Amino acid sequence: MPDIDDYDLEILNSYEKGGLKSVATKAELAKFKAAARATAIKDRRVNIRLSSGDLSDIQVIALEEGIPYQTLIASVLHKYVSGRLAEPAEPATKQSASPSAKRRGSS
Repeated sequence: MPDIDDYDLEILNSYEKGGLKSVATKAELAKFKAAARATAIKDRRVNIRLSSGDLSDIQVIALEEGIPYQTLIASVLHKYVSGRLAEPAEPATKQSASPSAKRRGSS
């Protein structure tokens, strides 16, 4: 389990004691549930070829996020096709362009 600071621990304790209440309306909850159902339906299989370096980087990022790497790939693709995948605010420099390059030991 990752390190939990005092603030996170306070929230977790409040949740476990039932001290947190939802502020969402029933209509909002229904909308969120419908969106979750539609997003969760995975009825097609796709096979793609990736470079071993890219796949390794994806697996590392997924591990850091605590999700399966296939889920990370599906999430990124979903965000892209729904127009929610934003470009970086400023162009990345050559050194910071790819955090994966540091993990692979290349530039």
